[in-house]
Amino acid sequence: MEDGRLSDRLASLKEHLQLENPLLVEAVGSFKKLDKVCRGLGLIGNDQSTISQIAWWPLISILGPFSAGKSTFINNYLNIPVQQTGSHAVDDKFTVVCYNAAGESRVLPGTALNADLRFPFYKMSEELEKVEPGEGGRIDSYIRLKTCPSDKLRGLILIDSPGFDADAQRTATLRITNHIMDLSDLVLVLFDARRPEPGAMRDTLTHLVAATINRRDSNKFIYILNQMDIAAREDNPEEVVGAWQRALAQQGLTAGKFYRIYSPSAAVPIADEALRQRFEAKRDADLASIHTRMNQVRVERAYRIIGELEKLAREVEDVRVPELRGMLIRWRSGTLSRDGLVFGGLGLVLLAAYLLTGHPFSAGLVPGWLGWVFDEAWRAIVFLVLCLGGATWLHMLARKWSAAAVARLVAKTYPYGPIREGLLRAFYKNTAPWRSIFRVEPAGWGARYRKLLVSVIADSERFIQQLNDRYAHPSGVSATVVAQQPTPEPEPEPEQGQA
Repeated sequence: MEDGRLSDRLASLKEHLQLENPLLVEAVGSFKKLDKVCRGLGLIGNDQSTISQIAWWPLISILGPFSAGKSTFINNYLNIPVQQTGSHAVDDKFTVVCYNAAGESRVLPGTALNADLRFPFYKMSEELEKVEPGEGGRIDSYIRLKTCPSDKLRGLILIDSPGFDADAQRTATLRITNHIMDLSDLVLVLFDARRPEPGAMRDTLTHLVAATINRRDSNKFIYILNQMDIAAREDNPEEVVGAWQRALAQQGLTAGKFYRIYSPSAAVPIADEALRQRFEAKRDADLASIHTRMNQVRVERAYRIIGELEKLAREVEDVRVPELRGMLIRWRSGTLSRDGLVFGGLGLVLLAAYLLTGHPFSAGLVPGWLGWVFDEAWRAIVFLVLCLGGATWLHMLARKWSAAAVARLVAKTYPYGPIREGLLRAFYKNTAPWRSIFRVEPAGWGARYRKLLVSVIADSERFIQQLNDRYAHPSGVSATVVAQQPTPEPEPEPEQGQA
């Protein structure tokens, strides 16, 4: 059963998408079908949705260490000084920058993002509370929203991150950083060319480079050496670039584009005319490439959302359900093993007591000291009920201990996040007291939900075809032109008797 507040937020999302991209409104319906399957399995709660796991607006995040020029880069791109700049750390919050049609800039608290499904920090306070108890109530200390009238922000969201230092970063800040890297369509990682020894930033480079190059979506990361104008003062400016390239190569980045830029408005004067022209030509070419890539995310966004829909649907059947089956098999095996130990040990104790009290099997099955129980039928019934209750209680203990052992294994195997939480939620749904340990299929998994998943995958393929019809025309003729061409009328059939 879908939570009422979530239903209202989904309706708001559909209303905004209707004005921008009606195709994505249909995608919302497919995500809701996927939600039914995930709720049935227990992978998400009633107040959760797979829709909230992705960013519905094109999202570009700018990461990097302190004073790498992130805010200056954003101001130059928007042609509006929306962010404070300086040679030292001037901002300690993640800032979401979006368009404001009213023609004014505003600063809004983090709660504006935390409660809105359309933005990338929806329910971030709950995530912070899980990693650092007490921090969820301090959401305004971590994130904020800024609006800006720049036309370059139409249908686009930028995130400016605070200075990144993996050595000193708090757990909550690292959690937010990983979250926005997962959601972003494009991640610009800026480094400061003024730092002569990039090797001193080993932990930071490890988190921003080594941990990203092997990701499935690694192509969305762009690495930029910013403030290159300072290198013009060096006897050998190429050595600055070489030092950074070697540092990145040590983290595994040996391929891909490495951009070199600096701010035209904040550049230091370069006296040598030939050197200045060379630096400016390289800067302008790289900035043009970066801006082109940034503008491209509007088209890529729709493909990303549809691709995520298909990926999540296939993951449920191909990954999550088999994982649940494996967890249930391990739970059943552990329960039976513990049952064997408990009841086997109890049986040995009873047998020893039976024999040691001087009542061998030849003297009768019931020892004399227990005979009074079976003298009356009601006593025998009460005795058997108590025995059955005790056995059930011991069996439930064995189930509980086995479930706890499996949960600990899951916590060790999967990093903290939605996947681990979903698997544990679904697993505990299957270990409810009324669920038999011999059930093969996970709770909520059956023909109905399989058909729903097939339907979701079919929807995603249809959406991709519609996007291709909009953006790709291999025949040389767009689908719109074909649709507008008049349908030729059929030739009249010859009358009977005519040749």
